[in-house]
Amino acid sequence: MDVSIKRTITIGTKKKSRTRKAKVADPVFKRKPTAGGKHLVVVESPAKAKTIEKILGSNYKVLASMGHLRDLPASSLGVDIENQFKPEYVNSKDKADVIHALQKEANKCSDVMLATDPDREGEAISWHLSKLLDVNPEDNVRIAFHEITSPAIKEAIKHPGPVDMHRVDAQQARRVLDRLVGYKLSPWLWRQLYKGLSAGRVQSVAVRIICEREQEIRAFVPEEYWFVNAKFKTLKGEVFSAQYLDDKGKQARLANKEEADAALALIQGKEAEVVSVTKRKQQRRARAPYTTSTMQQDAVNRLGFSSKKTMMLAQMLYEGIELAGHGHVGLITYMRTDSTRISQEMIKQVLPYIESVYGKEYVPETPNIYHKAKDAQDAHEAIRPTSLAFSPDVVASSLSRDQLKLYTLIWNRFIASQMAPQILQNTTAVLSCGDARLRASGSHVVFDGFTTVMKAASRKKAEGETEKYLPPLEKGETVFPISSEGEQHFTTPPPRFTEASLIKTLEEKGIGRPSTYAAILDAIQRRKYVEKDGKQFIPTEIGFKVTELLKKYFGRIVDIGFTADMEQWLDKIAEGDATYLQVLTDFYGIFSKELEEADAHAEEERKNNEEVSDQVCEKCGSPMIIKFGRFGKYLACSNYPSCHNTKSLNVNNQPEEKSDKPCEKCGALMVYKNGPYGRYLHCPECGTNKSIVIDTGITCPKCGKGHLVKRKSRRGRYFYGCSTYPACDMALWNEPVDKFCPVCGHIMVKRVYKNGTEKVFCSNQECTEYPRRKTKKSSE
Repeated sequence: MDVSIKRTITIGTKKKSRTRKAKVADPVFKRKPTAGGKHLVVVESPAKAKTIEKILGSNYKVLASMGHLRDLPASSLGVDIENQFKPEYVNSKDKADVIHALQKEANKCSDVMLATDPDREGEAISWHLSKLLDVNPEDNVRIAFHEITSPAIKEAIKHPGPVDMHRVDAQQARRVLDRLVGYKLSPWLWRQLYKGLSAGRVQSVAVRIICEREQEIRAFVPEEYWFVNAKFKTLKGEVFSAQYLDDKGKQARLANKEEADAALALIQGKEAEVVSVTKRKQQRRARAPYTTSTMQQDAVNRLGFSSKKTMMLAQMLYEGIELAGHGHVGLITYMRTDSTRISQEMIKQVLPYIESVYGKEYVPETPNIYHKAKDAQDAHEAIRPTSLAFSPDVVASSLSRDQLKLYTLIWNRFIASQMAPQILQNTTAVLSCGDARLRASGSHVVFDGFTTVMKAASRKKAEGETEKYLPPLEKGETVFPISSEGEQHFTTPPPRFTEASLIKTLEEKGIGRPSTYAAILDAIQRRKYVEKDGKQFIPTEIGFKVTELLKKYFGRIVDIGFTADMEQWLDKIAEGDATYLQVLTDFYGIFSKELEEADAHAEEERKNNEEVSDQVCEKCGSPMIIKFGRFGKYLACSNYPSCHNTKSLNVNNQPEEKSDKPCEKCGALMVYKNGPYGRYLHCPECGTNKSIVIDTGITCPKCGKGHLVKRKSRRGRYFYGCSTYPACDMALWNEPVDKFCPVCGHIMVKRVYKNGTEKVFCSNQECTEYPRRKTKKSSE
């Protein structure tokens, strides 16, 4: 049979636009439980699932959700503002296999228990799981594991409860607040500067704090001041120092050299009489066991770990480590907590432990109880070891170096927190030297107390507790002069924030919550609002600009006090003292007004942000304007979109900076450009790019062909590698020197310390000439 095929061609009509596919709702799962089947327990982490399943036995099946399985859509706002801010959740596409596996197992099992992490986020994940697995969240289906140990898990499984919807609503409110700010404020920033910028409800406040500190530093004017000190000796020849005092009995702070010279004239070369000697004993208690915030701060200061790395390691220690002879064991309690509370069961265990290891005198008369912070939720215990049987020495062989460092920090802080206080003997002597008064002071440790678990050198460095010797002095005794001098000083600006000090400031001001600090610090660095110089945060040019715009048009949203108040309102939702709708309505009333006003000035502000340069576009003759981009300022043609010409701009607002390096492909002189990893060379003719390297001139000791050159890693850290890479993979973190180790023959390297001293040593870590780090016994 012949079938005629007709092809119709329509000419002169506009092609119909492709219609967007209608949104397809995620399928609704109806659970069909199997009578007599196992009990399904759903946790977040697969590592934790393995441990818990071994503990619970063969009647339980433990699976991991791998975190969130539902979230707001990435492609749209996902919040129905007109319908009481109703979130529109979608199943995560990359978790489809996980959802299917959980639903399949839910049908095989007789019931489902939700055992996600015991915090608000974990509560929200449990609620989402109840929707995905057809479980009634009002039934007793929620269990919480505060530590991954056999007794704790077996006890928790006996006491399930309903999903706490107040906590779920608090977490949903946080998520929706962040979505509203991010998805509505960020596009406004794009129109002012460039696409890809991001504003966050909490991260923008953190950037503001860093920018304002930097402005303080730049505006700071140092002021001169002087101290006057003198050295004396007793009849027995014992030497000590004394400080010149003012009329109020405090160390005199003199304004200039003239005042210092006048003070010196009163005491120089003169004997002094001891007019009073005061002795008193001082007790110093140990610090509280770790909260999330204090653990992050100490890990930064004492171990050099970022907050992100600290939380990753703590998660591993909480979820469990494979210990020889013990299986998979959770070594610490839940690591997201703001509480300093310790359970009575653990206190009953730790006091006998302290007595057996350190002695009866190190056990306090009554157990140490620490003050609860003002806004602490106190939902979990402080971070502590789960068992005193697993000291750092016992588990050292099963942990990585970094895991052991953090576990030792947590162990020592906990043990110290339950020990007797340190007792110091402080002695103060006041000297009379004519019309002048001086003060000499000293201290020594009578009883070391809790500090016995800590390495003395580490504590001296951290808290300035070096003992100051003062010889025995008696009232009426005469002491003899040795020398006196004035010391010039200058006031210093406030220090730049480090991760530790920023976390401390955020906590003190009530910005964010401890569980969010690591994510905040990671986000502001990833988005190039701040950079690190060593350990210190320095705001970038774009960080300053974004902060300036947000303060100008969204003053309430990035106000420190307002952001702190929002955290308290979220806490009230979790406690049942406020509602999701009430908090969202009040917030959006303020935010929408600021957004409306900002939109009205958007075009005007955009033009203000465009600085006209003295350069002319070589393609169309229009003036070039200076604009912001992902990698800093650049030149763009003002005749856009008719002309798309752009050029890089150096710091002096001049056109492309030419180098003296010819392109290896075409021979043209290369120019300098800025990229995500710093400056690099670019050929304007053929487009070839080349990294900028500093040649040390030292021949590579591994291949003998290339030179060792300075490079920058993807994470921004400098290292020294062979110029023939990838043919040779020689790499050193420390700067090489053209010498070789007399012991092993490896190349020598040098390191410059903060105090300016330089040390040359062998690069081979196995060599005896390689400097060994002193083992840290503990840390408070």
